[in-house]
Amino acid sequence: MFGKILFLIYLIVFIILAINPYDRVVWLAENAPVWITVFCIILIHLYYHRFSNIALFFMSIFIFLHTIGGHYTFARVPFDYITEFFGFERNHYDRVAHFSVGFYAFAITEVLWAKKLVNAKFILYSYSFFVILAIAALYELFEWQFALLADPNAGIEVLGSQGDIWDAQKDMLSDTLGSVFALMIFWFLHHKQIFFDRSDI
Repeated sequence: MFGKILFLIYLIVFIILAINPYDRVVWLAENAPVWITVFCIILIHLYYHRFSNIALFFMSIFIFLHTIGGHYTFARVPFDYITEFFGFERNHYDRVAHFSVGFYAFAITEVLWAKKLVNAKFILYSYSFFVILAIAALYELFEWQFALLADPNAGIEVLGSQGDIWDAQKDMLSDTLGSVFALMIFWFLHHKQIFFDRSDI
C-alpha cells in the first residue's frame, strides 16, 4: 500500500512538472533516468523482492528531487533560502539530489540480505557501497556525453557544473556520502538480526 501511495504521488508530481518546463530537452534528459528507475523498482517489487517501506521511502527521495530538477533544471530550482542561509556561492540543490542517489544502497543491501545472495557481512555492505560508486561514475559519463552531443545550452544545463571545475568529483562524493548514510541506517536497524542469523555470515 505504501508503495502504491508513493507511486500515485509521483504520478501527480510528474504530471504537474511536465507542464511547461524550463527546457523540454533538459526535462527529457533528466526524467529518462527517473523513468528507468521507477520501472526497475516496480518490476523488482512485484516479481523478486518486496521492498520495506523505509527502502521505498529512501528510493522515492531521489525520484522526487530529480523530477523537480528536471522541471527547473538543477541550477534553477528555487533553493535561495538554503543558499543564502549557508552563504553558498552556487545553488547546491544538485548536491542534495546526488546525496539521495546514495540512499539506494539501503535497498540494494536489503535485497542482498533478504535473498541471502552474499555470505559475509563485509560484502553485504561493501557491495552496495561500490554499486553506488559505479552508478555515480556512469551518470557523470552520461552527463559528459550529453553535454558534448546535445544542443550546447541544453548540454550545459544537464551538466549543471555552474562554473565549478570539480563538479563531477563533488557530485560523486555526494553520492558516496549518501550511501554511507543509508548503510549506517541499515546497520542501525538490522545489525542485531544479521549478527544472530548465522546462515548469512
